[in-house]
Amino acid sequence: MSSTIREAPTEQTPLIAIVRVSPPRQRYTHHRIRRCSTFLISLMLIIGALVFLFPFVFHAILHATEHLTGHHIHGYLPWSKPYPAGWPHTKGISLDDLIDIMTDNPDAGQIREYSQYYTSGPHLVGKNLSQALWTRDRWREFGIENTNLASYDIFLNYHVDHRLALYEKEAGNASVQDQQWTLKFEAGLEEDVLEEDSTSGLDDRIPTYHAYSANGNVTAPYVFVNYGTYQDYDDLIKANITLKDKIALVKYGRIYRGLKVTRAEELGMAGVIMYSDPGDDGNVTAEMGEKEYPHGKARQPSSVQRGSVALLNRGMGDPTTPGYASKPGVPRKVPGHEVPKIPSIPISYQDALPLLKALNGHGPNVSSFNKYWNGGGLGYKGVEYNIGPSPDSLAINLFNQQEYVTTPIWNVIGVINGTFSDEVVVIGNHRDAWIAGGAGDPNSGTAVLAEMVRSFGLALQTGWKPRRTIVFASWDGEEYALLGSSEWVEGKVKLHWKIDCTFGTNVILEYLPWLSGAAVAYLNVDVAVSGPNFIVASNPLMNKLVDEIVKQVSVENENGSKSTVESYWDHKFKTLGSGSDFAAFQHFAGVPSFDLSFHAGPMDAVYHYHSNYDSFHWMDTFGDPSWKYHVAMTKTWSLLALACAEIAVIPFKLDDYSSAIKTYVRELKEKISAARDDNESLEPLSNQLSHLEHAAYQLHETAKAVEKDHDDIRGKVLEEIPWWKWWETVALFFRVLRANQKIKQFDRNFLYAPGLDERHQFKHVLYAPGFWTGYAGVTLPGLRESIEARNWTNAKHWSEVIQEKIYRARKSLE
Repeated sequence: MSSTIREAPTEQTPLIAIVRVSPPRQRYTHHRIRRCSTFLISLMLIIGALVFLFPFVFHAILHATEHLTGHHIHGYLPWSKPYPAGWPHTKGISLDDLIDIMTDNPDAGQIREYSQYYTSGPHLVGKNLSQALWTRDRWREFGIENTNLASYDIFLNYHVDHRLALYEKEAGNASVQDQQWTLKFEAGLEEDVLEEDSTSGLDDRIPTYHAYSANGNVTAPYVFVNYGTYQDYDDLIKANITLKDKIALVKYGRIYRGLKVTRAEELGMAGVIMYSDPGDDGNVTAEMGEKEYPHGKARQPSSVQRGSVALLNRGMGDPTTPGYASKPGVPRKVPGHEVPKIPSIPISYQDALPLLKALNGHGPNVSSFNKYWNGGGLGYKGVEYNIGPSPDSLAINLFNQQEYVTTPIWNVIGVINGTFSDEVVVIGNHRDAWIAGGAGDPNSGTAVLAEMVRSFGLALQTGWKPRRTIVFASWDGEEYALLGSSEWVEGKVKLHWKIDCTFGTNVILEYLPWLSGAAVAYLNVDVAVSGPNFIVASNPLMNKLVDEIVKQVSVENENGSKSTVESYWDHKFKTLGSGSDFAAFQHFAGVPSFDLSFHAGPMDAVYHYHSNYDSFHWMDTFGDPSWKYHVAMTKTWSLLALACAEIAVIPFKLDDYSSAIKTYVRELKEKISAARDDNESLEPLSNQLSHLEHAAYQLHETAKAVEKDHDDIRGKVLEEIPWWKWWETVALFFRVLRANQKIKQFDRNFLYAPGLDERHQFKHVLYAPGFWTGYAGVTLPGLRESIEARNWTNAKHWSEVIQEKIYRARKSLE
């Protein structure tokens, strides 16, 4: 028997101890199964409850989400992926690699070859089908497979015959009335054939005439009317110069040629003769010692500026189908105020010399008028620049015969489909020219566009697909009345038909442009190169983008050094007016546009605008012998197009636009203060303008806030979001869509359906060509013109219209 020794208790001994009296009981052997069963039963009850409540809860969430974001909640589900694969990155190639293609690919030799082709023969509107087909085929070869022709049937004129002769009465004993007329001078009305310039001597070269000029045969005295501006004619009226039934001898320049004819017609004049005076050529003249083309940079004395006299300040496109496309079978109206009713012809200063000299000593001299009557550059040739009228013993016979026809024209349209079909960037240049050449206007731009298309084709070969759809356009008929582009824009519409008693048939009076839902921008280059000075006319939305791109594009100089396009620019943005293919986009459809060019300055070789000497030889010898400006324009235009088509958030600045609007309103307030007569009470108009100014201020404040949000989005797009945070990518995608919709539609808010007074195709209340300038753009045109006419009631009306449009624009940003 063993014995157990127990230790005596201490302070550490527990007071209560566990005493085991029996072995532990075994637990339930299937406790895991019971636990799982309990969980599954509970889960089924929860799911049942959710299924019962789901329709009510989801419906509320769906509506709340759509209200806040504009998108369905199912887009946030992990398997949904509403954005394209790889978004927000470029598809198939990085943006940096795309930029390298656009800047490394353009080749001066290629551009020179394109220019040589386009300028080798006549390509007048409606007579250049072979060039249209050639352009289509080249673009397809470059990789733009979806390239086709778009044709329209256009009402226009072709030259038949003309004559300009100066007659005088024989001196003798008989009275002036009984004296016989004898021919004193017969104008050649042709440009000289130059051995050095092959296209100047082509058998089928285009005669010198005006598009949409009236037929007529008039014999009458004549008057020198300076540049034929509204003010010039007004100065003559104040000087008691008789204008009625006289022929106007007028210098080209300052305003659009069609307005010179229009004002003469309004004043009862019989016809118009236009010439280019070397006094407008700066110091590059024969008088200053410069040799004349082809031996030097001065103007060739026989050069003639052809051109249109259709009223581009009042309309655009086919004058028989205003507001709708000129397709076969559409109703047509008889042209009204869109075309002149008196004949006009263009001549050289060589032909103008005898007419000007015959006025010496007759009527006041230009020196007796104001500073805008600066005479000209033919004083050293014996011209005194007297006004006239010509004496009774002198008269001009002006004969002009045109054939008016309806004939097809052809646009070439190439499309690169983008990921987002409802976002479209249109890039355009016109192909038709007034002469066999056109190396500057327009085929410097045409050659640049061809090289640009080739660059984009190379990008497509890498597997790239643009974010936005890109449309390349080679327009026909720009020179006559912006025909091809205007008809194309008018054709991209949803039609609403009404009865119009004037036509007695269905005509389009209301429309919702297809472009208004899709177009992001229109990027125009007409005369890409006629000199070394970079010029920009732009919608303010695009100013910042242009400013950034020109700093990035290098220009290779002949001495091996490099500069940037910015160094050739004065950093001024011109207001878009008319005279090129942006007009229908900006003023009719509200699509933000720009127009780029390199122009000649006062010390550069004279550019022979619309003359036979705007030729390949002139460009290769004087205009751009190294073709470096063509290359620079190709790079600049390509990078701007790439930015508009590829950057996730459209790279336009809303606050730049709103700031510009504030400036426009402030300028007009000051104009009214200066125009006010002491006897006039302008309090109602002043009060309205104060409201307008406040509306512009509110828009600017809203635009700044929205632009701040857009900058935040732009920053987040550049950040890498982990794949497992799919909801952040979806949220960012929807933010980008909303931002782009606001930017894309912003300019359309300023369209006014009835259009401007007396020119209903111009719908934009902020921009238009000046009523009496034609080419040059003006801001707040309806209001500005009412103020200039001292029509205060109409000024108040336009102030109210503009205020409503500004309010609408602000609401679109909220």
